[in-house]
Amino acid sequence: MKKLENISIGPFTHASGVVTLPGSKSISNRTLLLAALSHGETIVRDLLKSDDTDVMLGALEKLGVGVASVGGNDFVVQGCGGKFPNQAAEIFLGNAGTAFRPLTAALAFQAGNYTLSGIARMHERPIGDLVEALNDIGAQIKYLASAGFPPLEISPYVAGNATRVKVRGDVSSQFLTALLMTLPLLKNEIVIEVIGELISKPYIEITLNLMARFGIIVERNDWREFIIPANVAYAAPGTIHVEGDASSASYFLAAGAIADGPVRVRGVGRTSIQGDVRFAEVLALMGAKITMGDDWIEASRDSSAGRLQAIDVDLNHIPDAAMTIAIAALFADGTTTIRNIASWRVKETDRLAAMAIELRKVGATVEEGADYIKITPPDTLIANANIGTYDDHRMAMCFSLVALGGVPITINDPGCVAKTFPDYFSVFSAVAT
Repeated sequence: MKKLENISIGPFTHASGVVTLPGSKSISNRTLLLAALSHGETIVRDLLKSDDTDVMLGALEKLGVGVASVGGNDFVVQGCGGKFPNQAAEIFLGNAGTAFRPLTAALAFQAGNYTLSGIARMHERPIGDLVEALNDIGAQIKYLASAGFPPLEISPYVAGNATRVKVRGDVSSQFLTALLMTLPLLKNEIVIEVIGELISKPYIEITLNLMARFGIIVERNDWREFIIPANVAYAAPGTIHVEGDASSASYFLAAGAIADGPVRVRGVGRTSIQGDVRFAEVLALMGAKITMGDDWIEASRDSSAGRLQAIDVDLNHIPDAAMTIAIAALFADGTTTIRNIASWRVKETDRLAAMAIELRKVGATVEEGADYIKITPPDTLIANANIGTYDDHRMAMCFSLVALGGVPITINDPGCVAKTFPDYFSVFSAVAT
């Protein structure tokens, strides 16, 4: 099939309807790896089917893990009890950080030889802090190109008696997630010490919650220390359901707040384990009307309040969904400031730089800082802006919302949404009018 170079969207002025969300990427890839490391068989229901989960599934198959589709988005995983059957493999992981970082740690504690690589952007995303932490406790990981970055060569683990490991927390929470998920393989009690501010704490909460579902409880001392108990092993929980993706929910909730609504998303709500459900709280701060059930959230514009209102907010806890607030700022009175988002710079692209460039194309006045962005909306949005997406799914999905301002917009490389939400544009077009 020929790759679609761009897609024109809008103009739209209204959004309403109900959206059933695809599965969470964060939960899907964590669950697949935990199921693979477990003793027993796990049935994973409502798995996200996307580029990022496809590379995780492919990697597990290369490692000899039994994974099979049992219809729809349901899969059965035969656990290998912590030891992958194949002790040599060359694994390509695209640009999937949720696969690359945890698999690096899992393979570091095996007795085999592996190489891990990805696309060019993955080779620009830092992994040195994780590799250093792993090598300090007996891993044998080498860089195949630039120090501190993939691709990696992993040799057999050298057993030791490590009791403590340190890792930086201010670059990517995925480094800590990788250690948390895989250190139980060593069987001895280990304390993980986090150096610096731990960013994206809700993603660590997802990790700890899922580890508990697979039978391992981690003790946490504030956000500074995490204690992995000795002599534990993952046990298959039988059947586990993947929640809807809370980050993907942000686009539709924002649509409801921008363009009257209501728009309801199904698959996340009050009982969600994902921190990005707090995006709804931020929209409410801007003046949106939010209602919520156990597994649904609904957003609409408060007609009595008029336009949304600008806010000055620290969104370190929801960095992915924070991108959607940057677009909502185009529809707010005043200057919106989003702070403490330095992690944007080491995502699928440098999201701070990319967001500033593309927001200016639609007429916004933008100030880009090292870890913040300030957005002042134009009096009138510029029609027919041509938006670059930088092979970043969230750039594509975020900027689709501009069309709700009554102007058409062109999104380049719309196929990049396959990373997490392959049919995003058809779903969006079903609620936007």
